Amino acid sequence: MVKTPQLQALLHAKCPRCRRGEMFKTSMYGFKSQKMYDNCPKCNLRYEIEPGYFYAAMYVGYAFNVALAVTVGIVTYLITGEQESPWIYVITIFLFSLVLAPLNFRYSRVILLYWLSPKIKYLEHYDHD
Repeated sequence: MVKTPQLQALLHAKCPRCRRGEMFKTSMYGFKSQKMYDNCPKCNLRYEIEPGYFYAAMYVGYAFNVALAVTVGIVTYLITGEQESPWIYVITIFLFSLVLAPLNFRYSRVILLYWLSPKIKYLEHYDHD
């Protein structure tokens, strides 16, 4: 069986080992909270490698929010040309952060598992049908 390319699997939040199993039980913008599977439904990889593992995802989420704030601030300045009032920047950055919070939550965990997890890297060649 041909493996899904890593970038495609990452974008669709698939298991970093087999790249076929879902990581999340619910949709990103659903009315229920975002719940992760404990293990991959296909290859049984345990997602939370150790207790409290996903606290590290806060650092990835923080980096996302800083990049978002800088980008939205620059775009707001280019569109409005406003230099006097900081409130236009505060409001636009807050609104974008709020709307993109579910995306930030989900992909901070996905990126943590894909690129920052040494225990999964050596399992990369796992081939399970």
